[in-house]
Amino acid sequence: MPRRLVWLGVRIALPVALVVVTFGYAITGDHTDVWLGAGCGLAIGVGVGLRGGARGSLWTGILVGSVLGVATALLTGAQDLGWSVIIPPSTPLAIGLIDGLGRSSLSGYRDASRETFILAVLLSLGLGPALVVGGVPSWPLVAAYPLLATPWTALLLGLLCQRRKGWRDARPPRLLVLGGVALPILMGVLLGSGVIREGIGLPLIGGIAWIVGTLALSLVVIPVAAFLVGRAAATWLRPRLQVYGQLAAYLRVMWIPIGGFAVGYLTIIFLFAGFYGTLERFSPGAFAGAGPGVTDWLSFAFFNALGQDYGAVVPVSAGARMLVGLHLILSAGWAVVLFAAVMSYIGPKLDRIARRNPQDEGN
Repeated sequence: MPRRLVWLGVRIALPVALVVVTFGYAITGDHTDVWLGAGCGLAIGVGVGLRGGARGSLWTGILVGSVLGVATALLTGAQDLGWSVIIPPSTPLAIGLIDGLGRSSLSGYRDASRETFILAVLLSLGLGPALVVGGVPSWPLVAAYPLLATPWTALLLGLLCQRRKGWRDARPPRLLVLGGVALPILMGVLLGSGVIREGIGLPLIGGIAWIVGTLALSLVVIPVAAFLVGRAAATWLRPRLQVYGQLAAYLRVMWIPIGGFAVGYLTIIFLFAGFYGTLERFSPGAFAGAGPGVTDWLSFAFFNALGQDYGAVVPVSAGARMLVGLHLILSAGWAVVLFAAVMSYIGPKLDRIARRNPQDEGN
């Protein structure tokens, strides 16, 4: 694999893992749930990014992987729903996000089948390790579910997209229909055998209604809702995310002035931390609550530069209050003077960038 693709995969994997793992532990405290979300997010994000090549694939992979990973962690935290309800929305959600971002080419049932199969493989790879480590019962069947559901999912997505502009097929291929129908039949048999085996005690009509309702929810309602919500959200975000594509040019221009401001601001903080410590050393009691060492003085100077109270240290004497006032005046003056200087320095450069990236009048 070329070094460029390896580096692209690493750049996608790190932010996806950071987002999914931290949000996963905030959503649920179960390690298996978190690692399921992380595995799915990493597999889908990196796979989508590497497949997209250089066409904005970095941010597409990060966005799709993060959303899918967090959603998987959220759903797997509610194990009472059952895997037949948890797994089905994952692939349609990913396809909806990719389609809404304009990174898919759904123009026929063959395209829908190809996209569904690729994402199903990635999802199965992401589910597998966490299912094995977590000791999930029947983990091979659970991990293989996205692949088993590929014909049904492709058929469902094709029916949702067949009215879009450029759609080629008037009706789905027979082989795809046969493969899609096999999944509801298989799940119906499994659910029916489970009802009989566990002796739920439902009458015949009630048992059939429960099975049909579960199938409709897990195979139709949830996948369709996941695809439509993902596509609508990504479509809404797409023009708004394009704005961030222009930020790199602005940041390159502003990087040096921002660094200069930070250096000057930190210099003022360090200087006054020393002034505060020196005043307290030669005039004990000028500040209340200060401990030994420089930590409290640095914290006090930092919060004072921001105009915020730092409760651990309080100026008591007149000299201490005057020193704090001087610090505030210098900090505010530094911000105002440097802001004016920076704007005069970078103003012409920002104008040139704006002329290179004209905004569409319709936006």
